Amino acid sequence: MERIYKTMTSAGAASIALGIVVVVTGIAAGILAIVSGARLLNGRKEITF
Repeated sequence: MERIYKTMTSAGAASIALGIVVVVTGIAAGILAIVSGARLLNGRKEITF
């Protein structure tokens, strides 16, 4: 029983750590997408046909 308890504890801790990494990565990707879109919208003023 103690082995199962230790396994579940380490699996739970790993899941929490993975969740934190995914949230941070998602926020960073969202910020980069917003900045990139803003630059594209701002740069379209400089295009002449």
